[in-house]
Amino acid sequence: MLLAGVGTGLDLPHLPPQHHYVGVDFNRPMLRRALPRAGHLDFLPVQGDVHALPFTDASFDGAILHLILAVVPDPERCLGEIARLVRPGGQVLVFDKFLRHGQPAFLRRLANPLMRRVATRLDVIFEDVLATTPTLVLENDRPALAGGWFRLIRLRRL
Repeated sequence: MLLAGVGTGLDLPHLPPQHHYVGVDFNRPMLRRALPRAGHLDFLPVQGDVHALPFTDASFDGAILHLILAVVPDPERCLGEIARLVRPGGQVLVFDKFLRHGQPAFLRRLANPLMRRVATRLDVIFEDVLATTPTLVLENDRPALAGGWFRLIRLRRL
């Protein structure tokens, strides 16, 4: 299972132990911080860019993208890389903050220029990102946290 943008590994203690996990992050110090949190897992940290990952096509059964698509400079390219790496029939689990088409979100849009320089984008519309990756299909999309500001999304690789 690929963990794209694993960061400091805050999710690692919550993952089931039956899988082999490969955690990718751009930042080596973040990966070092993730290692102690992977205690019970079969976990391999890999330094890499989620826009151009160093793995062969269809080399993972699935991927988890937790709070990464609204952080990376090119979410479409990141999701395209994930689609390349996940085997047909595999699942991609996404958790992030996204806008929906037509959602006013005035304050989020107003804060976005500052927030995107500091930490994250607040204006990503997931449907636009997904539309650039036709080999991934939406299986489930439900609101989570902060009145639906965050979304839990499950995709399937064709």
